[in-house]
Amino acid sequence: MTDQSPPVRDAATVIVLRGEGAERQVLMGQRGAAAAFMPSKFVFPGGAVDPGDGAVPLAAPLPTLCAARLNEDSTPGLAPALAAAAIRELWEESGLIVGRPGRWPGNVPDDWTGFAARGFVPDAAALQFVFRAITPPGRPRRFDARFFLLDARHVAGDPGDFSAASEELSHLQWVPLPDARRFDLPFITEVVLAEIAARGSAADAPASVPFFRNDDEESLFLRLGGVSPLAAHTP
Repeated sequence: MTDQSPPVRDAATVIVLRGEGAERQVLMGQRGAAAAFMPSKFVFPGGAVDPGDGAVPLAAPLPTLCAARLNEDSTPGLAPALAAAAIRELWEESGLIVGRPGRWPGNVPDDWTGFAARGFVPDAAALQFVFRAITPPGRPRRFDARFFLLDARHVAGDPGDFSAASEELSHLQWVPLPDARRFDLPFITEVVLAEIAARGSAADAPASVPFFRNDDEESLFLRLGGVSPLAAHTP
């Protein structure tokens, strides 16, 4: 029998938080009802890494610890492309910019023309790598998604201005963190929200990063960069 499972694509997702303590809010939007992947679900902005993302100039790189975590059990040198993809997807789906004022060196890729026209170069310094998950087999699309946490204070401009957003996500809104799980969410989004809610502060990168790895034989819950990896078999 021929394996019909689609290839697993690298992807990046951004969890943007604003506020402090019990007042924290998270940015979410709803996917279209006709979407091939997770239709009608409320999600964080994110999507697949594009072939040109690895060549995008970054005004500042990812924090060293986050880059090291991203390189574990991953394609060498992929971290800058994941950071660029996270910033690009946030821009495309919400119209929010994470960057420093400046001019791009050389030609601007097509996917980045709107971003560059605002006078910014993408800046990865404020992104924290906090979660990784691979879509289980049997889905129409599969992603190896890296989730980045971002404090909204690092957004250039008004974090409530979604006027430059594409139409990929509707009902973009800042949701009180305790209320977010009342929405129609994918399972993995619920898991990530619980992980984020359990953190008292977003000031520092986590000591280790949860990795929910699904392959054709089993599902494993691991930790990247932990003192000892934690594995749990899911039947």
